[in-house]
Amino acid sequence: MFAPRPVWWASALLALGALGLAPWLAGCSAGPGLTEVPPEFQTASDETEVRKRARTRLMLATSYYENGQHVVALDEQKKALQADPNYADAYNLGGLIYMALGDDAMALSHFQRAIALNPRDASAMHNVGWLHCQAGRFADAVPWFQRAVAVPTYRDRARTLMTQGICEARAGQPERAEATLMRSYELDAANPVTGFNLAQLLYRRGDYSRAQFYIRRLNNSELANAESLWLGIKVERRINNRQAMEQLAAQLRRRFPQSPELLNYERGAFDE
Repeated sequence: MFAPRPVWWASALLALGALGLAPWLAGCSAGPGLTEVPPEFQTASDETEVRKRARTRLMLATSYYENGQHVVALDEQKKALQADPNYADAYNLGGLIYMALGDDAMALSHFQRAIALNPRDASAMHNVGWLHCQAGRFADAVPWFQRAVAVPTYRDRARTLMTQGICEARAGQPERAEATLMRSYELDAANPVTGFNLAQLLYRRGDYSRAQFYIRRLNNSELANAESLWLGIKVERRINNRQAMEQLAAQLRRRFPQSPELLNYERGAFDE
């Protein structure tokens, strides 16, 4: 993604997808000198009353955060930490809330605390990378994404690779971005943000046939939107497929009549 404006709904997916709040059964970390119990073997009896109270507060904070009520979410997150000051997931959510409030220093501090409490917290590592990427510190961002992907138990590698690829594209490294997005696509071909950004990179470097493959797959799904249809139109135009181009334009006109993309199509602004 190295378009001049934010690509599609990527930012929304990244914000909500980066929560990574572990279920309560994975939330207890081993104390000093103890062998860490793999999360999948913990049961209800492993959770203390303190952690249960903190988890309840954190669930409430998460709900407020996802609804955009960031100040209220922060208050509930603080209450979760008052109940359990060593709750790594609460620090991770706190970092996201502070990011939403525009306080990057506090956000970074919270993510770092989450990782200190749980060195396997790949979600917090992902969030540190995204924080650096948002601030334009691309060289600092990528190592954090790589650390997250390297955690053996991490289930969201595709999401983190997608984010890393977007960050690399923003940094003006389209070749690296393409390779990273391909890795993400191999893990999760259904992610529309990955498919769109990959198609856009291929289009920008003139590989129209491959760009067509990825954007057609997206536009043939229920997840197509004005931006994906517009990219599809531009790809088909480069391949001189007039019929497909007109079909996509008809969809754009019917479904998104007020969109900037339709205005660009009607102006013939294919190369802007």
